[in-house]
Amino acid sequence: MNARESMSAALAPSLDNAELKRRIVQFMGGASTEISTHDEPHLAELARELPAGTTVYVAHVPKASLADVVRVALKVQALGMTASPHIVARRLESEQSLRTALRELSAGGVHQVLLVAGDLAKPAGNFTSTLDVIDSGALDEAGIQRAGVAGHPEGHRDVADEALWSALAHKRAYAQRSSVKVHIVTQFSFDPQAICDWDRALGAHGIDLPVHVGIAGPTPLTKLVKFAMQCGVGASLRAVMKNMATMSKMARLATSPDEMLVGLLRGTSTNGATHLRHPHFFAFGGTLATAQWLRRVAEGRFELPEDAGKFQMS
Repeated sequence: MNARESMSAALAPSLDNAELKRRIVQFMGGASTEISTHDEPHLAELARELPAGTTVYVAHVPKASLADVVRVALKVQALGMTASPHIVARRLESEQSLRTALRELSAGGVHQVLLVAGDLAKPAGNFTSTLDVIDSGALDEAGIQRAGVAGHPEGHRDVADEALWSALAHKRAYAQRSSVKVHIVTQFSFDPQAICDWDRALGAHGIDLPVHVGIAGPTPLTKLVKFAMQCGVGASLRAVMKNMATMSKMARLATSPDEMLVGLLRGTSTNGATHLRHPHFFAFGGTLATAQWLRRVAEGRFELPEDAGKFQMS
C-alpha cells in the first residue's frame, strides 16, 4: 500500500462527524507538547496558554547540558505544568551524573522523564542505549514514577525492525517488574494508517504499553520537511523525497496536525482495541503557536466540515 492509499484508508468514513469530534476532544484530553532549553524565557507565557497540568517534554538539544535540561524542567514544574525532561543515554557522561540529575529532579517534584538513546556516534560515557539506563536501577532509586520510551511506527533508519521490537519487549518487561509506569512516545509521522497498522502490530508482539502518538504541530510545509529530514522520519516522507519532482505528493499525506488526528481517530475506530492514548505535539512551528492550537482543539473549538479531513477552526 502506498502513501496515498494508506491515507485514503485511514480517512475512510466510519464515524459521523459528531462522534469523530467527540473522540478527538477526548483523545486531546491528555495531549502533551515539547520545548527545548532555548524556550526558557517563554515559560510563563507557555503556562498561561496550556491547560493546567499539561505534560511538557524538555528536549536535550545538542548545545545544552544535562544541567540546563534539569533547570528548565524544574521551572516548568514550578509553573504548574508537568515536566518530562529528556534523558539522552549517549550524552550521559557517567552513571553518577545520571543519578544526581534524577535526584535533583525528584526533589523538585519532577517524577516523569523521557528516555532516548541519542545520536552521538561515540557515547559521552558508558551508556549506549536506553536499556542501559533502565537496567542501571537509577529511575527506581530516584523515585521516578513515569518514563516514556521511544516508538518508531515507520522503522528507524539505523536500527533493524527486529531490534526495535526486542527493545520494546525489554522495556515492557521492566514495566512489569518495576513501579515505574512506562509509556511509548512515537516519532512523528505523516501516515495515519502506518500508525494504525503499527498499533495492531504491538498486540501481535505482546507489547501492551500505552502509546502517546507523535504529531508535528501546526508548521509551514517547508519547515516541516526540513525537520522531518533531520529527524529521519520514515517511509511516508522518504518515498516522496527520493524524487523532488514528486513534491506535489506531499499534499496527499497528513502534513497538518488536524489531518493526522482525523486519520488516526477514524483509523483506530476500525481497529477495535487500541494502544493509542494521547497525542504528543512536536512544536516545529513555534512553542506558543503549538500551545495555542492544542488548547483550542482540546476545548472543542473547531468544526469538521462534511467529508473533510481537516478542521475548520472556530
